[in-house]
Amino acid sequence: MTGHIDPTRDAFGEFRRLPEEGRVHMLNLVRLRDRAAYPDGRAATGAEAYAAYGRESGPIFRRVGGKIAWSGDFRLMLIGPADERWDICFIAEYPNAAAFVEMVKDADYQKAVIHRQAAVEDSRLIRTRPRETGAGFG
Repeated sequence: MTGHIDPTRDAFGEFRRLPEEGRVHMLNLVRLRDRAAYPDGRAATGAEAYAAYGRESGPIFRRVGGKIAWSGDFRLMLIGPADERWDICFIAEYPNAAAFVEMVKDADYQKAVIHRQAAVEDSRLIRTRPRETGAGFG
């Protein structure tokens, strides 16, 4: 089974058609390959390739106003497929959806994303609208 690595054209179009609503949180769940799968065959681990993605995309992420709102280490799937695991878990915050679109369309970001594509075996990227936090659920 092929993992989910890049958004489909339809999903990206739907992302862009959602009404503008201020800050956007993107929940990222990433499973890395043991060995990166670069088209040119260069040798690297998935972790090394993902680190290269972070180094090269970071300046663009910050330029559009992005920041990491939350980051954590996966420990256990309490509800869900027992064999599912994630190597990297974080929430990226953008000032608005347009900032995310600006980032992914940036020419330097498009060069950096090659490292992500080589590194990632499977992933989830879920757009959410942040809400006020408190002591209760829901």
